[in-house]
Amino acid sequence: MKYQVFAAFACLASAVFAGAPLDIIPAPQEVKIVPGECRLKGKPVLERVAAIPPEGYELSITPKGVTIRSSDAAGEFYARTTLAQIERVDRRTREKIYPCVEIKDAPKFKWRGVLVDTARHFLGKTAILRIIDEISWYKFNVLQIHFTDNDAWTLEIPEYPALAGQGVTRGRTGFVYGGKIQPLYYSAEDIKEIVDYAAARNVKIVPEIELPGHFGAALRAYPAMGCRCRGGGGVLCIGNAEAVRFAEKVLDRVCEMFPSDVIHFGGDECTRDFWKKCPVCKAHIKREGLKGVEELQPWFTRHIVEYLAKKGRRAIGWDEIFIASKDRRAGGDSFNSFLPKTTMGMCWRMHGAGARAANRGYEIVRCPTDFCYFDYRQGLADDPFNYLGKTVVTLEKAYSLDVLEGVESAARANVAGGQCCNWGEFTLGLVDLEWKLWPRALATAEALWTYPEKRDFAEFSARAAVHRRRLVGRHVNCAPLE
Repeated sequence: MKYQVFAAFACLASAVFAGAPLDIIPAPQEVKIVPGECRLKGKPVLERVAAIPPEGYELSITPKGVTIRSSDAAGEFYARTTLAQIERVDRRTREKIYPCVEIKDAPKFKWRGVLVDTARHFLGKTAILRIIDEISWYKFNVLQIHFTDNDAWTLEIPEYPALAGQGVTRGRTGFVYGGKIQPLYYSAEDIKEIVDYAAARNVKIVPEIELPGHFGAALRAYPAMGCRCRGGGGVLCIGNAEAVRFAEKVLDRVCEMFPSDVIHFGGDECTRDFWKKCPVCKAHIKREGLKGVEELQPWFTRHIVEYLAKKGRRAIGWDEIFIASKDRRAGGDSFNSFLPKTTMGMCWRMHGAGARAANRGYEIVRCPTDFCYFDYRQGLADDPFNYLGKTVVTLEKAYSLDVLEGVESAARANVAGGQCCNWGEFTLGLVDLEWKLWPRALATAEALWTYPEKRDFAEFSARAAVHRRRLVGRHVNCAPLE
């Protein structure tokens, strides 16, 4: 089943756009409304203008017609998205009606992402396609998919067939969105369809393969890749050359399936207790001249970064990759000097390693938990869904996201953008996921595209209320604003 973004907007236009012609999310950078309306009978005039920024556009609507100017296909796509948001349809003549307006628009940040977790609870291909449609309506351009974790491995790797569907995954029934029983993993054919579908909507799929921690599902399939001591700890045995080659071959296949210039390798919440006990890891520390177990993960991170670089890809990992610490969950302050400057960091803490990394010249993407983790509670009076912990991320809190906070003025160009995240421990499927994403993702979309320096939450809420009605009209399970 395919979901056509512009057709979906148009069919609802006459019902919801009247009286609110410029309820656009994310808000454009420059808008000039002029008297009159345009009844478009043909197609918009398209022009390529090299001076317009990447993904940006100029939209000119006069009584004579509509002109879209852009420097690339992405800008044209976003102009059409904006055009669809301000469209009405004459019920009698079926003509498309637009207010006369001049819009100049371009994104503040190049990375405007959403993360979904299909390892804790499997989502399935059809649900992923639907989410791509939903986020593209609001000018997100990255969908990060968390394919692997301790719970399950949900990506087919032909070289290691036992991985696919491996693990006691939460939600193991096999019933996913669409009402059909499907395998609990994505085949190469599934991935090609997802990648192509996303590309047509200017969404880049960034795969996440967790290394060296969160590795329990892989070890259930291939236990020899773990440390040679009791338990193994759900971590890759970095001292084992065969295990490192395992990681490389997995990444080889991932690079074949995903054209993304960025590959996410995790790197977070990795216990070092088992490396301390493992004779193979101890020997590797000595052989490589490392100071101790605290340098083992930094060594591995550098190896993965350099390996991906040889394949023409940039590596991105959670902000723990910037830390060289003796702490169990890598929460100390010692900066990892092993990392090449090409490494990107995804920073789930507002302060700490991520901001320091940007100030040191590393490019980062920010998704601080208190603003961007949508598996946290929404603060709604009546909410039937389960959430992780007691932290509350309201719509207003999400709208206050500032991804430049804590970054020195001279280093702000190192902030690629930001991302909202929904982890899957308590997200059973698409119905939960949509409820937790929307309407809060509307706030993230505007914070990353428009980046309004002065945030008027009341004004944004009025527009968000209009868009909630549109989402519900498209059968999206959108939560109330409050």
